[in-house]
Parts: sequence; structure tokens; C-alpha cells
Amino acid sequence: MSNMNLWDKYSKTHDKEIKDQLILKYIDLVKIIAGRLYANYRNNAEFEDLVSYGIFGLLDAIDKFDPSKNVKFETYAYIRIRGAIIDQLRTLDWIPRSVRQKYKKIEDAYKSIENKLGRSASDQEVAKELKVSVDELNSMLGEIHSFSVISLEEKILNNANFTIIDEDISNEPQQNLEQEEVKKILLETLNELPEREKKIIELYYYSELTYKEISVILGVSESRISQLHTKAIMKLRGKLARLL
Repeated sequence: MSNMNLWDKYSKTHDKEIKDQLILKYIDLVKIIAGRLYANYRNNAEFEDLVSYGIFGLLDAIDKFDPSKNVKFETYAYIRIRGAIIDQLRTLDWIPRSVRQKYKKIEDAYKSIENKLGRSASDQEVAKELKVSVDELNSMLGEIHSFSVISLEEKILNNANFTIIDEDISNEPQQNLEQEEVKKILLETLNELPEREKKIIELYYYSELTYKEISVILGVSESRISQLHTKAIMKLRGKLARLL
């Protein structure tokens, strides 16, 4: 049975057997999303756990998807699967308090400098604000990386039904307006980033490459990619915090 026929029958009957067929058809999408997140959170969660969290998002997406709208299910489900995994990681509270405090200090430094100067902060300016060396700053950025990724994802998901790589998923005018505004803010901020940080964001979120793949392309270590990614996230989150 084709996907369209399955969706048509399920939307009319909500038959459990058809739902099971849909789950089997899209379980690989859950594994792909879980695999990408596992690359960053392998020290804090098992791959199988991320898949199980993502399945809850898939089930929610199947129940709420409206096939009459001109939207691909994969696009619609991506947000809910990823969001379900991120939500569960947050509730696990595996981030040490010291990392949360460090994250807050660095975030406040970026915000303070951006508010004063009206532009993104340089490494030297942030290091000076924190009274540390640039090398110490880079080390701190590496430590807070996982928490910063979750923090940005939550900020986006809480303000609009949108992730950086997704298309519109709703025909509701107000929701579309909110999505377009977030996209506009993100794109403007991306264009303000240094070229290398911008490239990392594009490769990670748009091309969906891993840190290892990005490190090969840019010719730097995975740890350096992690640091640069975290800096870019701080700048993006700072912009979102002021404008959303």
C-alpha cells in the first residue's frame, strides 16, 4: 500500500494496524535523527535510549499529522522527533551544575558585549569580560557544548514550530508568520557570523554533516569545530533572546 493510501485510511479510521505500518515505514527517520544527536551526547545517553525518546515524537506526529495539507510527513515529523529527544535529554538533568553556571556566565558575557557594541563579540572581548585568557575561554566553550546545543534548540522550538533546516509545516497564517520571523532573525544573524562559524552552522544544520566530516572539510580538529559551533550558538541564542 502506498504512503498516500496509508495516510488516507489512517486519517479516516485511526486503525491500530495501519498506525503500526506507518511506524515501521518511518522508524528509520527516528534512527537517523537519534544518530545525529548521539554524535554529540554519546557520553550522556545510549543510542537506543535516544531512539526510544524519538519514537514518542514519531507517535505524536502520526496522531497529529493532517495529510490534506500540502506538507511532507518527514518534514512535519522531524520537528517532533527531534523535539521529543531534546525534551527528554533536558529532563534527565545530566548537565552538572558547574557546567550550567559556566554556560550562564559565558552567555551573559556575549549578551553584555553585544548590547554595548551592537555587534557580535570577539574572543578577546569575551575573554576580557570573563577575566580569562582566550585559551581558557576556548576550553570553557568545549565544556559547555552539549548544553549550548540543547539550549538553542529549546529556544527555537519554544518560539516557533521551526528548526533551522525545516520548511513550513503549517498553513495557519499566524503560525507561518511566526516561523518566517524566526527564520529571518536566524538568517540575519548567520550572515553576521565570521565566515568559519557560519560555514559550520550551514554544514551541521543544513547539510547535516557530523563534526568529523566538518573537521575534514575545514581542516581543523573535531574539538575546534565543537568550540566554534558553541560560539556560533551563543551568538545566535543572544540574538534570539533579544528579539523573540
